[in-house]
Amino acid sequence: MPNLFGENHDAATTTTGRFAQVAIEQGLDSPAGLTYAVPDELADLRIGDRVLVPLGRAGRTVDGYVLALADATDLPAEKIKPIASRERAVNLPDDLVDLARWIADYYCCPLGMVFATVLPAAVKKGTGLVQKNLIDLHSPVAADALPSIVKQHRLPPKQAAVLGKALELKLLHKLPIDALELATLSGSKSRSPVKQLVEKGLLKVVAKQQIRAIWAEHVHRDEPRVTLTGEQAVALDRMTGALGTGFGVQLLHGVTGSGKTEVYIRAIERVVAHNQTAIVLVPEIALTPQTAGRFLSRFERVAVLHSGLTAAQRHEQWQLIRDGYPQVIVGARSAIFAPTKSLGLIVVDEEHDNSYKQDQAPRYHGRDVAIKRAQMLDIPVVLGSATPSLESYYNATVRQTYELLELPNRVNDLPLPPVQVVDMLAERRQRSQQADGRRVHLLSRAMEQALRQTFDAEGQAILLLNRRGYANYVACPDHRCGWTMNCDHCDVTMVYHLDARVPAGGLTRCHYCGFENRLPTNCPLCNKKVMTFGLGTQRVEEELERKFPGVRMLRMDSDAMRTATDYENALRKFGEGKLDLLVGTQMIAKGLDFPNVRMVGVISADTALNLPDFRATERTFQLVAQVSGRSGRGLGGGRVVVQTFTPGHPAIERAADHDYRGFARAELAMRQEMNLPPASRMARVVCRDRDLDRALEAATQVADAFVQINDELQTGALVLGPLTPPIARLGGYFRMQIELIAADAAILQRILTEARRRQLIRSDARMAVDVDPVSLL
Repeated sequence: MPNLFGENHDAATTTTGRFAQVAIEQGLDSPAGLTYAVPDELADLRIGDRVLVPLGRAGRTVDGYVLALADATDLPAEKIKPIASRERAVNLPDDLVDLARWIADYYCCPLGMVFATVLPAAVKKGTGLVQKNLIDLHSPVAADALPSIVKQHRLPPKQAAVLGKALELKLLHKLPIDALELATLSGSKSRSPVKQLVEKGLLKVVAKQQIRAIWAEHVHRDEPRVTLTGEQAVALDRMTGALGTGFGVQLLHGVTGSGKTEVYIRAIERVVAHNQTAIVLVPEIALTPQTAGRFLSRFERVAVLHSGLTAAQRHEQWQLIRDGYPQVIVGARSAIFAPTKSLGLIVVDEEHDNSYKQDQAPRYHGRDVAIKRAQMLDIPVVLGSATPSLESYYNATVRQTYELLELPNRVNDLPLPPVQVVDMLAERRQRSQQADGRRVHLLSRAMEQALRQTFDAEGQAILLLNRRGYANYVACPDHRCGWTMNCDHCDVTMVYHLDARVPAGGLTRCHYCGFENRLPTNCPLCNKKVMTFGLGTQRVEEELERKFPGVRMLRMDSDAMRTATDYENALRKFGEGKLDLLVGTQMIAKGLDFPNVRMVGVISADTALNLPDFRATERTFQLVAQVSGRSGRGLGGGRVVVQTFTPGHPAIERAADHDYRGFARAELAMRQEMNLPPASRMARVVCRDRDLDRALEAATQVADAFVQINDELQTGALVLGPLTPPIARLGGYFRMQIELIAADAAILQRILTEARRRQLIRSDARMAVDVDPVSLL
């Protein structure tokens, strides 16, 4: 008789009955799960059910998920404990169970930790659940049967109106419904007609658990249906042609303002017309009310998932999706785990964005998980960006495993804005010869002039600096001393922040661990008065207030925008013309479409360029190109001013020329020459310990294991390390890393799987396994 593992055992060693393999929702790394007996009262147990099971000798109950069911196991009966109970309201679809297992295998993470990510905490806790009596049709009724029912039961007008409305709501999947709400929608002022229809057996009362969530008003944009450009029409034809034909990946490369979202919407309309649903992933930073509003205005039933939802709202949306209500699900990274039925298309907008990669276990990439889910369901997936990740572009142009669709021009024949690159070294030399040469100017004369011209023409402007705070260095001014204020727990400098809530007017903060300290008055080494150096959004804001008094300005960074409501209110005011200028970090670099933005400025294009990461050049190009695309989307035209100390850098030059293809060709050639992703595949293991020697010892063991396995399997992979990461200490822990580079994903997985089988690598508090890392800091 086959057991849970598909093996045949002699009857003497086989225990029969009903058994389940359960993945424990903890860091227990058991890919196959643990075996439990299914009690008679749970005879209808299904794969994907969330259960409580005893664990360990003490028998404490823990949460878990059913992975498989069978009628036999090779374990002795006395070693098998029964499942304690089941949570009836929670069941994951089979495809999500399979997807979770793939994530656990591919990203080297305990399966229980993956399930903990797949299912929102609000659903597990039942946040917002209340018991309500609702009204539904007593039995299925055809829409055209209403006249005969009214005649047969001699229904008075009010009852007929209620029954008619109930039939209408049933077709819209809006039953069951509250009795008073049904009566009100039918034009009645009381529940009496509803109650009378229940007594006549035409309606029935159903007890249902509902989630009570308070919602803010959704933002709807009433947009006229536009005529597609020729390029959009070609892209749409190829996109819709792939619907219903099985799995495939299409990369939609369209310049900023080329109408990619409209193409997505038209393709999704075809999906919805076939009674299927679509998932649209958007980076959290770009999931603005404006973005969500476009889908809300075009589809009747839309679920929106983002970090600003309350727990009750998140639970409500999950349950609506599980019940099959939404036609479209729009959300950030975790929306790929939406338990939707009849999925027909997945869209990943701004697919290059690093926020799709989770920075804690399971360290999955939302884009790649979307592709895998589409493959499992045999449906198409569309990736879209004005600046595609080199991984996706490589797959489309070199490996040709993706289909490339292109929108090279903006809609309405609008031109891409001209970009002026300002050499800040030359700017400072020229400024030093002026009367105020001793003052450090953050804005070049070209940027000041562009801002004045924009404000004089009643236009709006956006200024980007991807660095929070006021100054990113606190140091002794005497270079012979060399003291710099570092975090007590991390090997990084403290950043000075202005803060009116602090008596001293400001404080220093670590942007990695959050540690805060006062700003010292004097250098602890030589007693000279300390100074703040560098720049941040607060310092830019201060200079703008001095040079442009009266301009209505708002700073947008994570210090100023503490809640999703703050962010939404700021964008609404800007869209209504109540603000002239936004200055902020990368949260203003994408997802914004305001026709009156006529000028965009990049205060420093070098903030990411000098990071010790081989993707620094790619990120710099993407950031400059993306923020430049916010300008010139209206008939008033636009312009861009980019300030940099490296005006001749290829990333700056190509971004200024709006030349993604040229940049990608050159950067891919370099990556291929250096054997770096996407020409190869990489995994990174970071060992951490409060003791440096122990961290080094653990990393050495991992590196030696990789070398041994590589030799045994003869894969030809490259093992680098142990290495000291660019940031050697974080949060009080020393860090050592190993980089594993292989020719392809299959080879990489062979080595990682074997190392995991031998229990040499794990994802826990002391070791992080990052497959396909997007950052090496």
